[in-house]
Order: sequence, then structure tokens, then C-alpha cells
Amino acid sequence: MEFSSKLIEKAVNEMSQLPGIGKRTALRLVLHLLKQPKEHTGFLAQALVTMREEIRYCTTCHNISDFETCEICKNPNRNHQIVCVVEDIRDVMAIENTGQFRGIYHVLGGKISPIDGIGPSQLHISTLVEKVKLGTVNEIIFALSSTMEGDTTNFYIYKQIATASIVVSTIARGIAVGDELEYADEVTLGRSILHRVPFENSFKNN
Repeated sequence: MEFSSKLIEKAVNEMSQLPGIGKRTALRLVLHLLKQPKEHTGFLAQALVTMREEIRYCTTCHNISDFETCEICKNPNRNHQIVCVVEDIRDVMAIENTGQFRGIYHVLGGKISPIDGIGPSQLHISTLVEKVKLGTVNEIIFALSSTMEGDTTNFYIYKQIATASIVVSTIARGIAVGDELEYADEVTLGRSILHRVPFENSFKNN
């Protein structure tokens, strides 16, 4: 793709680094920004810089937050004895959109995947195990994607907390095997949370 301006070329190259954005789409976005008043572009740039510099991660659940503790963990109306274990922040958003879950979350930051060099030590598993050991949790709900990596991660955590006297469940398989949680529709995901099953049943039947 030929550019008449090096400034445009640089902006397009940077924009095309975003997931799902190719060079043509990036060019369309850059040209759109050029047509807008300068202050609009300034607002966008400042919002991105501020987000990158000031965003935090909740010290309790590892969710994104504007403060040391996220709004969900601070909410006294949530059931803090039920912890839903998810892969990343997008899954928290997906489950919250269903309006069916009133517990709190624990964001692992990924799934165990040896082929990608991701082991348990790269994830927020130890802090989850520590929560269970403290005795403040009555139920752990595994809500990871129905993939081999997701199942492996579930089973690893299950073995780490197997001696604890708590309920360990997993979302019902209304989510198709191999599907990523964030792409499930809200009704299916909500029902999967409501009709969760004991985790032991999920791997005994496989």
C-alpha cells in the first residue's frame, strides 16, 4: 500500500497492530480521524494515554479497575463466598452482562498451555488457592472455555484445592465444546451459570 504522507503511513501502521484491524481498515479509521475536529482526536489520544498509565488491576481478583479494589469486590451486595474463576477480563464482562451471577470473580490471566509456554506459575492460581485456604470461600465455579487448555487448567486447580471442604462446580455445557466464553450469547451463558454442575461430574463423564 502506497502512501503520499509518511505521517499517514506511520499512523496506519500503528493502527493496524490492533487485533482484527488490517491495513485497509486502519487507513479508513485514520482518514476518518483526519476529518474530525482536532480536539476529538486529542480526546481519543488522551483517553488512551490516561487508560494505559492509570489503569490498575484489582488486588483481590485481578480484574481491571480504576482503584486498588474493583467495584465488584467492593460491592457489599455481592456474595463474597462464591468465586467464579475465569480466564480473562472479557469473560467477567460476558458473565456480568447476563445479570445471573451475584458472586465475585477470580481472573487467572490465561489458561495452562505448555505448547505456548504457559504454566501454572504464569497464572493467578496461587492467590486463588490462598483464598480457599483462608476459609472465606464456600464455592468455586469454573467458568473457563470448553477447550483442552481450559479443562487442563480446571483440573489442575481442582487438585490444588481438593482437600478443602467447599463446593467445586463448573458451568453447564450449554457452551459448546471448544467455544470461547466471550462469544457465547448472554442467555446461554446465563443458563450455564445458573445450572452449573459439580466439577467431579464434568470429568468423570468424559
